Amino acid sequence: MATLLIAAGAFVGYIIAYHTYGKWLSQKIFNVDGDAEVPSKQLRDDVDFVPTKKEVIFGHHFTSIAGTGPIVGPAIAVFWGWLPALVWVLVGSIFIGAVHDFGALIVSLRNRGQTVGEVAGRLIAPRTRILFLLILLLALTVVLAIFGLVIAIIFSLYPETVIPVWITMPIAIVIGLMVYKQNASLLVPSLVALVIVYASVYLGAYYWPVDLSAIFPDLKLTGPFPNVVILWTFVLLAYCAIASILPVWLLLQPRDFINSHQLVLALGLLLIGAIVAGATGQADLVGSAPAIAKNIPADAPPIWPFLFITIACGACSGF
Repeated sequence: MATLLIAAGAFVGYIIAYHTYGKWLSQKIFNVDGDAEVPSKQLRDDVDFVPTKKEVIFGHHFTSIAGTGPIVGPAIAVFWGWLPALVWVLVGSIFIGAVHDFGALIVSLRNRGQTVGEVAGRLIAPRTRILFLLILLLALTVVLAIFGLVIAIIFSLYPETVIPVWITMPIAIVIGLMVYKQNASLLVPSLVALVIVYASVYLGAYYWPVDLSAIFPDLKLTGPFPNVVILWTFVLLAYCAIASILPVWLLLQPRDFINSHQLVLALGLLLIGAIVAGATGQADLVGSAPAIAKNIPADAPPIWPFLFITIACGACSGF
């Protein structure tokens, strides 16, 4: 029951913050105008600027931020106890992360969809633009390298995951063409895509694992170089390059929209599980990590400031 109460308290806290602090920011600080023309209409080119249905935009943004960082960070931060991690995620996301992302979105909307570097260069100084873009380039390079390596290692260790991940790409292209070229409804394609994706999990696990070392034995991918991880890394980088130049409606938006259904369904099942476990007394905190860890090794990093570094995504967002 304690776990269910904690989850319910966090949910209520977010709802209250959204309708009070969020409303105040929207009306008093940013003066949001729902009737203002947005860059997707001002600069429409059907490549990077495309008027899009709000449910697709939500899925696109939701899936973009619900990545590895917000999952791994809190899992590691439990090292210091679940209570500091919980408080930091709640307080940080309400007063820092959500405000930052909301503000960045509004600034971009009011500046023809420009990035923070371009806006800073015009409002502050041209040198600021160069510095900002350098920081963004370095940050994105590090993130791309780390996440690319992590995914490549996962594909290498668990070839069963390859089909479920890559199957979303052709499905996304088909949905993108149906929606934006034929003006098709989203409901039926979305349900069909969800069924195919979950079916691919079963097929990938039991019938079609993709082990590159077995598929390409002549490449001798079992040594230090080349190996499966390196090959997958190059494949992923090539995918990123191709995805970045394709029209956003053709791959990125529908792909994230499809993946958002999996996230929403998983969150719904998780909520149902928490309710059932809480009602039956199976969701107590006896077997969990302590609220505040006391037996921390002497050589372990201190909670200050490493808690806030460990949980960055999900509490205080980056650029």
